[in-house]
Amino acid sequence: MTRRLTLALTLIVAATAAAYAQPKEIVIGLIYPMSGPAAQAGTDDKPVFEIAADLANGAADLPFPFYQRLKGMPGLKGAKVRLIFADHQGKPEVGQAEAERLITQEKVAALVGCWHSNVTAVVSQVAERHGVPFLNAESSSPALTTRGFKWFFRTSPHDGHFTQVMFDFFREFQAKRGVKLKTLGLTYEDTTFGSDSGKVEKELAAKHGYEVVLDLQYRARATSLQSEVQRLKATNPDVWMPTSYQTDAILFVKTGKDLDYNPKMIMAQNAGHISSDFVKEAGREAEGTLTRAPFSTDLIGKRDVAKALNALYSKRAGKELYDFPARAFTGIMTLLDAINRAGSTDPEAVRKALVATNIPGDQLIMTWENVRFDETGQNTGVKGIILQMQGGQYHTVFPFNVATRDVIYPIPAWKDRK
Repeated sequence: MTRRLTLALTLIVAATAAAYAQPKEIVIGLIYPMSGPAAQAGTDDKPVFEIAADLANGAADLPFPFYQRLKGMPGLKGAKVRLIFADHQGKPEVGQAEAERLITQEKVAALVGCWHSNVTAVVSQVAERHGVPFLNAESSSPALTTRGFKWFFRTSPHDGHFTQVMFDFFREFQAKRGVKLKTLGLTYEDTTFGSDSGKVEKELAAKHGYEVVLDLQYRARATSLQSEVQRLKATNPDVWMPTSYQTDAILFVKTGKDLDYNPKMIMAQNAGHISSDFVKEAGREAEGTLTRAPFSTDLIGKRDVAKALNALYSKRAGKELYDFPARAFTGIMTLLDAINRAGSTDPEAVRKALVATNIPGDQLIMTWENVRFDETGQNTGVKGIILQMQGGQYHTVFPFNVATRDVIYPIPAWKDRK
């Protein structure tokens, strides 16, 4: 009986290893907001995920070495990539349930998600518990890579990187233009994203000698921001620094106009302020808004690989590549590269391949140095830039040596706008 049991277990282990070694398909779960207030993020990211799968499956082409070596996934002898999309609706509990389903029922090889930092925090815990690789392409909460997780990898900058580039901008802008910025007003929504952003901003403000005259956390998805804008008017900081998702970012602009709030400088923490629905609904009225970003549409022409991807993306999405899909594409291609190098969908093999990742900057659509992960799973090759809304579109204004526009300062008052 013991010998039979031993033989049976040996056969099971061998069959499992064979399944990982030679899968017929590579199933990847993508957990994103496809409905709810931030649905535009999921809608805009979906085409680049599909393009990535097409590249791996040989149905699309980017004529650059990194992408050519993934064509047909030669490390897995032509196994096809299949994507399964799940909608977390911006709700952590929904994301958690979807992650459990994708892992236990759909048997995904890896997860990608989740845009919202608070959803990413919960879903990545599920992946960690099951021992499934989790690739995060956008969530910016610094705490996500301080939990000692083994299976979590983030390709994008976090708010520490992004906020530092804001303060680098403040320093160099003051020297360049001969102005003084002394006081800051911070407003941030009350999820993980907003709370962590506010914390980092306060730490760097103290480090660089700025006075925070308003430190205001507000309820996410608020339906009225009148009291918040009134407090901004009363304190009148030299720089207003909002951290918002789409609906509240748009509401801040409308309320600011209604109450005639005229900040001289606005420095946003990306997210809602960079989304395509914000640009569409509030772009002209958000004139002069600055935001941190890892990518800008107006830099596409400076990178041949970005131009080639933009041609594919614009056909599918009906719009040009911008921050969200650019980061999403970089994330999933990093994951596919690791799976291909692993030569297997075995979780540990994929994890080890992610640890060994080294994608050179000249093969990225981003203006980053590379993709290489440190011991926490954070990409160390990231860089941030500063954009400004001018004429209804964002343009790169910092670093000054790559800027496509000069900074508008101060922002024209509502009464002076044409």
